[in-house]
Amino acid sequence: MKSPTLQINKAHYPVTVLGVGRRIGLWVQGCSIHCKHCVSQDTWPSDPKRALAVAAILAWCRKVAAEGCDGVTISGGEPFDQPQGLRALLQGLHAWRRQAGLDFDILCYSGYPLKTLQAKHAKLLALLDVLIPEPYIEAAPPRKVWCGSDNQSLLLLTPRAQARYADYLNLPLAEYGKRMQVAVEGGRVWMIGIPARGDMAQLEEICQTRGVTLAEVSWRR
Repeated sequence: MKSPTLQINKAHYPVTVLGVGRRIGLWVQGCSIHCKHCVSQDTWPSDPKRALAVAAILAWCRKVAAEGCDGVTISGGEPFDQPQGLRALLQGLHAWRRQAGLDFDILCYSGYPLKTLQAKHAKLLALLDVLIPEPYIEAAPPRKVWCGSDNQSLLLLTPRAQARYADYLNLPLAEYGKRMQVAVEGGRVWMIGIPARGDMAQLEEICQTRGVTLAEVSWRR
């Protein structure tokens, strides 16, 4: 039997802007939804060359977070477009958490409607602590933390999540503030987090006024 794999666009630790605390961030490669104005359009095409064994992904997670972590955030791309690999990853994270006596939470983004996920992937939802579903809508700026648009919500699926995220459920985004990370890896500059409307275009304009041209950007294909 072939070892389960996941196509991965990027991975980073620590991520501090997509959930509580210091987190492992995993962005899958491949998305069939193609939300208009998505800022991660580089993650849309499926790319078998980016397939990694789930065992290798888990080994990397254990290595970078050897002293523990507060959570794992899975985004993309569309994680539920790779259900077999996602299942293997989630089961592996549960095993690691249990065997190491850790208490990190598992948060996953999806552009699919909640009803679709409940109908098609209920067993996967049972392996998550936190879910942020629904497609991104450019015309609906977010009012809630960690959400890309106002139709999205923070869904707490376990007692662990309810204890850890309760204070954030009704926290206005304006009170939490816009938070972004910048990482430089592999000759690329990554911005991690959820930008406000127009931020990426403004960034590009500022770079151009300083003589810097962005040759490839994630928010445009």
